[in-house]
Amino acid sequence: MSRIFKNLLVIFVVCGSFSAYAQTTTGSAYSKFGIGSLNGSLLPQSRAMGGISAGLRKPGSYNNINLANPASYSSIRLTTFDVGLSSEYLSRSKGGASETDFTGSLSHLIFAVPVNKKSALSFGLIPYSSLGYQSRKRSKVDSTTIDKVYGGDGGLSKFYLGYGVQLGEHLSVGFNAGYVFGKLEKTSSAEFPYDYSAYNSRIQQNSSIGGFNFDYGLQYFTNLSPKVKLTLGYSGSASPDLNLERSTVVTRYLKSAEGEDVASDTTFFNEAAKSTIKLPMMHTAGFTIEKTNNWLIGADFKYGQWKDYKEAGTNMGLQNSYGIAIGTQITPDINSVGSYLKVIDYRLGFRYDKTYININNTDINDMAITLGFGFPLQASPTRTTFYKVNFSAELGQRGPESMSLVRERYVNFSLGFTLNDQWFRKYKFD
Repeated sequence: MSRIFKNLLVIFVVCGSFSAYAQTTTGSAYSKFGIGSLNGSLLPQSRAMGGISAGLRKPGSYNNINLANPASYSSIRLTTFDVGLSSEYLSRSKGGASETDFTGSLSHLIFAVPVNKKSALSFGLIPYSSLGYQSRKRSKVDSTTIDKVYGGDGGLSKFYLGYGVQLGEHLSVGFNAGYVFGKLEKTSSAEFPYDYSAYNSRIQQNSSIGGFNFDYGLQYFTNLSPKVKLTLGYSGSASPDLNLERSTVVTRYLKSAEGEDVASDTTFFNEAAKSTIKLPMMHTAGFTIEKTNNWLIGADFKYGQWKDYKEAGTNMGLQNSYGIAIGTQITPDINSVGSYLKVIDYRLGFRYDKTYININNTDINDMAITLGFGFPLQASPTRTTFYKVNFSAELGQRGPESMSLVRERYVNFSLGFTLNDQWFRKYKFD
């Protein structure tokens, strides 16, 4: 038991440290809308298969935590721990000009433990959304050049506690209760780039957000043949209004010859005003067909009611979103002892999303080809602890380079470490 308590203590300590760094960053110009770019509750195992999740239970021989559908927790038979990193290489282009960004951060820290043979608990910390953009628009008033500069930074994180249970032979249900929290900062500045004696002005809006969020799901599973299984799944999310505290500061500043800001004074300050954010209902439905420990194929359809999104009682003009995802996993020979290449999980997928953003009557679509691998590591000598390293890459494009819009091409990398262990087991002595 002492080993169990030590491991739990380490996890809670790491969770506490992780919370300070859970705000992932992005360079996407489209993160300015809503609460930022949504990260999604997906681990590298799922991202590599296009992001399918509704029908995923236990893809392969390892226990995995599919927090995008908590009904899947009922398939977890070993204590499972998963931690990971993510990074994004982003290229933005508009009107023949282009620039690049690279960001990286911790991506998830989650844990699951079986309660009995038909249920399990899961908890952890994941990024919820990311805000990170900067743009500059130059214009002239008479002979004076003025730059309008817009920027955003910050993000939201989510701590969750979930439970999944199997009911009867073919049905499983589950839920996650989560708390979403974090800070977002948006700025709008007017600068005189060629007049160092002129006062520039900046409006800075700081938002502190916190509130509860709930996910729920169900899965129906049956055998199509002795070795082939079918799983149908549905998951959704709902949220009471998130609490929003927003303050506004207007400042004046000068620009030095080196381009540095030199603060002058504050012309306006509005203390934090309390209001709410109404998040939309989200729905995902899908299926997987799997030959045990050999291959898997699946697809998802998702829909988001973003027309209902409101900030401080104001509808923000977003549109409903929808998307599809298709993915597969192949493990050539899980029992091979002569070739390591045969025990690797090979994953491939595709996804397409019509996002909730529409600019100049143009939908901002996001599509990507995905791929990845699952590398099993040598088990412990007692064969009670198992390890796997999961890697995924997404090669995608967001937005068109037309109608004065920004086209973004990106490569997202995710790396995760999965541990399966038999912590809670009874010992027998002769």
